Amino acid sequence: MKKPWMKRWMAAGLSAVLLAGLSGCGSAQNEQNASKETSARIGFITAYTGPGSAYGQAMKDGVDLAVREINSNPGTRVKIDLVTYDTKLNKTEAISAMKKAIEQDKVLAVEGPMTSGEMMAAGPVAQQLKAVAFGTGPTAPGITDIGDYIFRNAVPGELSTPIVIRKAESALHFKTAAVLYSSNNDQAVSENQIYQSLLREMGVQIVDTETFADKDTDFSAQLTSIQSKNPDVLIIAGLYQEGALIMKKAREMGMNQPVIGSNGFNSPAYLKLAGSSAEGTIVATPWNPDKKTEKAQHFRQAFFEAYNHEPDQFAAQAYDAMYLIHEAVEKSGSVTDRKKFRDTLAGIKDFEGATGQFAFDEKRNPQMDLDILTVRGGKWVPMTAE
Repeated sequence: MKKPWMKRWMAAGLSAVLLAGLSGCGSAQNEQNASKETSARIGFITAYTGPGSAYGQAMKDGVDLAVREINSNPGTRVKIDLVTYDTKLNKTEAISAMKKAIEQDKVLAVEGPMTSGEMMAAGPVAQQLKAVAFGTGPTAPGITDIGDYIFRNAVPGELSTPIVIRKAESALHFKTAAVLYSSNNDQAVSENQIYQSLLREMGVQIVDTETFADKDTDFSAQLTSIQSKNPDVLIIAGLYQEGALIMKKAREMGMNQPVIGSNGFNSPAYLKLAGSSAEGTIVATPWNPDKKTEKAQHFRQAFFEAYNHEPDQFAAQAYDAMYLIHEAVEKSGSVTDRKKFRDTLAGIKDFEGATGQFAFDEKRNPQMDLDILTVRGGKWVPMTAE
């Protein structure tokens, strides 16, 4: 028969073993939880106030939705710790934001900035500091020539412009055109150069070229000149605010020509501001709300449920970019190694997002299909031959 003191000793020893075992399980569980809670700090630089805020807010909505989905997904291994910066569409602010994000806030990478001009100003900062800057809005030529840390899923104008012009010409058979572009907008200036070269190459006569500036409100002189030349088609390179005002004035003057708009027209804000004057506008875009893929329809429904309005191209591209960034983070196996992240991102192939199948080419520009849409009945619909 065991002595009472021996029983007490054995019970104490068993308790110690059980406690140690539980402690070990707790430690392992804590390590597992810590692993699950690993996060990558990502900067997001856009302009959701000030001029062009409709683009920036759309991008912010798309990014915020992606981050919520990623972080709430049980299969996520690395969560996103998002730090957002507002440039107000100011190049100096974009430079400051890029420096702060990389040097002070120690982000792994940056999504943004929003426009070509901002990327031309702030991209060199990211390149110098060897941190990825991923543009979802810049379409001007030469963006990725800044350096090998500069990426974009915004389709460059030199790729999208020929598609929309040739598709429009095939449907409308126009022989003459007039071009109107913003002379103080880097993106619009580059688009005008592409239009001029391409139209001449196609044998289309450019009967007039007129300029305006961002924030202008009176386009009477330019449109009067264009109207006197009576072109078959009007081509406009600019942002949605000026684009809508130009369309309203042109229709008011009795100009009923089809209008080919630039990337800046791809916003519900354009349709809202232009109203019925938007009818007949033609654009090229990677986002088609009627795209029947599972990813596209999930995004459209989730976005509408979150914000109570339809997403646009800029929301879709920003959303896809965050998913691309997250995929590269998880595949790279590091939340701090910027070089490893850059190399992993560059190697991503066959990504499918809301905008469709996607891959980077050798210059870190997007390889993807575009849809040609036109405004009919107040909505963007696929353009068909007439």
